[in-house]
Amino acid sequence: MRFETIATSGFIDLEKQNHTVSTPIYANTAYSFDSVQYAIDLFDLKIGGDIYTRLSNPTNDIMEKRIAALEGGVGALATSSGMSAILIAVLNITSAGDEVVTSSKIYGGTYNLFSKTFKQFGINVKFINSDDLEDYEKAITPKTKCIYTESIGNPRIKVADIEGLSKLAHKYSIPLIVDNTVPTPYLCKPFDFGADIVVHSTTKYLSGHGNSMGGVIVDSGKFDWEQSGKFDMLTTPDESYHGVVYTREFKDAAYIVKSRTHLIRDLGCCQSPFNSYLTILGLETLHVRMERHCQNTMKVAEYLSNHPHINFVIYPYLKSSPDYESAKKYLTHGASSLMGFGVDGDGRKFIEALKLFIHATNLGDVRSIITYPAGTTHRQLSDEQLKLAGITKDYMRASIGLENADDIIEDIDNAIKVSRT
Repeated sequence: MRFETIATSGFIDLEKQNHTVSTPIYANTAYSFDSVQYAIDLFDLKIGGDIYTRLSNPTNDIMEKRIAALEGGVGALATSSGMSAILIAVLNITSAGDEVVTSSKIYGGTYNLFSKTFKQFGINVKFINSDDLEDYEKAITPKTKCIYTESIGNPRIKVADIEGLSKLAHKYSIPLIVDNTVPTPYLCKPFDFGADIVVHSTTKYLSGHGNSMGGVIVDSGKFDWEQSGKFDMLTTPDESYHGVVYTREFKDAAYIVKSRTHLIRDLGCCQSPFNSYLTILGLETLHVRMERHCQNTMKVAEYLSNHPHINFVIYPYLKSSPDYESAKKYLTHGASSLMGFGVDGDGRKFIEALKLFIHATNLGDVRSIITYPAGTTHRQLSDEQLKLAGITKDYMRASIGLENADDIIEDIDNAIKVSRT
């Protein structure tokens, strides 16, 4: 099935779900076992099946399968939020003493996770301040367990060189993890360019309506964990499951099975079946929404590029963008709805004068949202860290919604006039 069909109808089994046309919400915590031996086999990972909703759930399962298919992976794992997806994706292959290499221009919440919380875990994260692959390579040591990037950076909307980073990672026998939240698999397929693991905040575009918190990890199934020789947690016996070796028992799906049976089991950050249901509804219109998001954002970006009181505009599909060629390579149908611009006026006045835009920290909603990163998402960063992240005092991050594009432009234009009075 092609993308639109998978998003709309993938993995529906009408007989199994009592012929209900819409995916049911399985609002239960536990599942009965046919026999004692059946339960034993489930807990020994000898057979597949539901044990407890912290580990798996039929509603979550449909969402996971659809997203895995849309990304082109062998399996997926639903989590309670995008941050928990990132947490588990990295912890699944790291431990105290290990290192991670990433960009200094990643999302502020991820930056804090990497710089503060992982440090408490004994995991050292190295932040690269340039886009030069040589700088990334210089940071890699025998302790490095992965490279992490964002396909479209948040909030500076930088398009990552996924192919270059994946080749570099594989040169040192480590995986590339890509946060693909902003473009979604409709616009960007990181696995096609060599990425190994993808994470999403399903809170954003995949659900699309600002009503369900969640995250997901997708495994490409292509990384050779055994050949690498660096990931004992996948290639040696796990005593908590009577010595199961994930790569031996689960082959290409070793990584995603371990993330579920080990980390979701122990950390408990599973997604609610109700939130998965809402995300499934969002997936059904993902391709339609993303097309309109891209159309509206392109129109707004072009208008602001010619506005006399806008200091700069950042949007990868603008021909003036330094990322234009990369955007054309990696973003097949458009550059999503995230854009940035600098207001030549009082930023606080500008935001408070907006009538259509919602002032919030979310993105990927059907409604247009404005965010002031220096005062919100990146508030915890020092002035030096803000500078490295490319966050200036006049910088506005906008997530352009599905309203009429002319209304969006009119709202911005009116707010600019107010900001200059």
